[in-house]
Amino acid sequence: MSHPTHSARAVLALRDFRLFVATRFLAVVAYQMVGVAVGWQIYDLTRAPLYLGYAGLAEFLPAFLLALPAGQAADRFDRRLLLAFCLLGQWSAALALLVLAVRPAPAVTAIFAVVALTGMARAFLAPATQSLLPRLVPLEVFPRAVALSSTVMKVASIAGPALGGLLYVWGPAAVYAAAAVLTATAMWSATRLRARPARSTATGIAAAKGAEGLDGLLAGVRYVWSRKDILGAVSLDLFAVLLGGATALLPVYARDILHVGPAGLGLLRGAPSIGAAAMALVLARRPLERAAGAKLFAAVVVFGLATIVFGLSRSFMVSLAALAVLGAADMVSVVVRQTLVQLRTPDAMRGRVSAVNWVFIGASNELGEFESGLTAAWFGTVPAVVLGGLGTLAVAALWAWRFPELRRVDGLADGV
Repeated sequence: MSHPTHSARAVLALRDFRLFVATRFLAVVAYQMVGVAVGWQIYDLTRAPLYLGYAGLAEFLPAFLLALPAGQAADRFDRRLLLAFCLLGQWSAALALLVLAVRPAPAVTAIFAVVALTGMARAFLAPATQSLLPRLVPLEVFPRAVALSSTVMKVASIAGPALGGLLYVWGPAAVYAAAAVLTATAMWSATRLRARPARSTATGIAAAKGAEGLDGLLAGVRYVWSRKDILGAVSLDLFAVLLGGATALLPVYARDILHVGPAGLGLLRGAPSIGAAAMALVLARRPLERAAGAKLFAAVVVFGLATIVFGLSRSFMVSLAALAVLGAADMVSVVVRQTLVQLRTPDAMRGRVSAVNWVFIGASNELGEFESGLTAAWFGTVPAVVLGGLGTLAVAALWAWRFPELRRVDGLADGV
């Protein structure tokens, strides 16, 4: 039984944790709103699924190129200020989209350019936020803090698409204006954070001294490569979501297959987060204390099966249910991966390791959107989603064989 001081309520009583999740909540709501508006706007202008894939690629490429320098920056500079500057970038992107939206016929290439700016900001945002959380809560409550933070983020991922879909009734400009206001509020919240001092360890001191130069730039890559449990977790997520992610094709499903319009698209975008939020609440109350590795692989299998069901469905309610199950399964992967990466990495290297982690996650999401758009252009929308789900099942089987260290992970805090 958990100690009362380690309860979810005790974690929420921490001032800086509350500010942290408030900052991320507002930023994620704004980001998800923009995602719905951009996706619908691009498909409305082009009627080509491939262009939805290009949008994912436009966000991924600058983020991929900047990921390692971003991780190095998170280990060298104040992570709180870095977080605020990243949010400034997202705020600027929302304003730029607003300017484009009020024009009679915005160029799709201009929208792609602004999406690329968002990718640049997110490259620095990910290592800054992921490496900051362990400095805001005591080590013994960190797994529960990850689950609670993930719960709030998933609630934001439900509210953001739904709000974006509803506001789109007044046009994309209304969505982008609201997103700019929310992002500005998130910036203000980020400036009020106060981080705890890092634990001084020999490993951490050595890592801090090696944070500069090319050797420091690549230190996170070497560390992840040396830890097969971490490497297996992040690469499993990469290939599972890369193949099984259908988010980029949701505008096609909403308009041409399920016929539910922009409001329906918002619900489809939010459905995975509903399942994820429910699972995160379960994990906050009952953390994965044993057989975490085996449960991770089981969750990836469920993710693949739910993707196949969604791909074949012609019922809006069945599609929502499949996406909710998909999101719940993905949340298990998120909690296992985030906890392994953060607890088994020295604080002075967390920024660089988080950047490597983000490269994998960003590749699985944004590059996965490009893959989905490309395969949909080749084979059709439904075959592309179904083949992706089958590919996820194959990846789960292969990784279970290839990474026995990950499969045998028991307690997430073991070895810390």
